[in-house]
Amino acid sequence: MVLAGIAVWVASIAVGYVINDIWLMRLYHANAWAYRRAGDVRTLVPIGLGVQLLGCLAFAFAYAKGYERDHEGSEVAQGIRFGLVVALMVAGFATVWNLVTQPIAVRLGVLETVSRVGEFGIYGAVVGLIYRHPEPRLPKVDSDIVDLEAGFRQVESRNATHEGRETHEKANHDVRKIHEG
Repeated sequence: MVLAGIAVWVASIAVGYVINDIWLMRLYHANAWAYRRAGDVRTLVPIGLGVQLLGCLAFAFAYAKGYERDHEGSEVAQGIRFGLVVALMVAGFATVWNLVTQPIAVRLGVLETVSRVGEFGIYGAVVGLIYRHPEPRLPKVDSDIVDLEAGFRQVESRNATHEGRETHEKANHDVRKIHEG
């Protein structure tokens, strides 16, 4: 889970660079008066990256908690679906409010909101690719006895004591008597 979170963090730095420093840069320059100066931003970047890492770890944690082993589709498809849901949450709670509260061009606000959907779709694909849900552990057993007539299944543990086995055998005998009438 931690590895998936770190992978998402690395991906978010790369994707963030492409979106903000290449694709939207011209619009940021046109709206520069609404943002901090580059020198002021540089001093805050370490804080931003640290909190972003925490967010990416939380993203991977939430994916792991919501992972559906039996759901149709690959892990990557599940990750993309998860990322799109998170994108709608982030856009709905935060990104759109940049447009509402900051004096930026409507086009920039809309493109920032749209970019969140693409970003989080990518982050979901990354976490889906990296995260592997652990297989459930099955108990180790000495015997697996099935009595089809009585309609029950008895599984004895390797650690069962002789007294425990006698108790189970007596209980199974009593159940058989009840079923037989």
